[in-house]
Amino acid sequence: MSDCIFCKIVAGQIPNHTVYEDDFVLAFLDIFPHAKGHTVIIPKKHFQSLSDMSEEEWQNMAKGIFKTVAKVREVLKPEGLNIGLNDQSVAGQVVPHIHWHIFPRWTGDGGGSFHSIIKTQEKIDVVELAKLF
Repeated sequence: MSDCIFCKIVAGQIPNHTVYEDDFVLAFLDIFPHAKGHTVIIPKKHFQSLSDMSEEEWQNMAKGIFKTVAKVREVLKPEGLNIGLNDQSVAGQVVPHIHWHIFPRWTGDGGGSFHSIIKTQEKIDVVELAKLF
């Protein structure tokens, strides 16, 4: 997609600070980091959402995430990591090219867990919800 900032990074039109790269993924340091070593991992092919990817593409993405995590751990030696993504704008996705974030974590860094993203006030009947699956 020609107007996608991440596609422009993949094409070399915008520079990046590469952390890891293979045939399918590119991982680079976020230019507006939320943590030391905040890394963004993108598929080189444009996908707006996870649902646009095939099973094989998911597997390739998972391998790239695995290798990027290993590189971040090797270089920065964080005490922990948060790894996640925002799928669709309602979930906070700003760039419409699916991407994962790695947040290296250290004691006292002020961050929270994924559970701090949302806490619904709605009463959820888990038993009834489970029946839908």
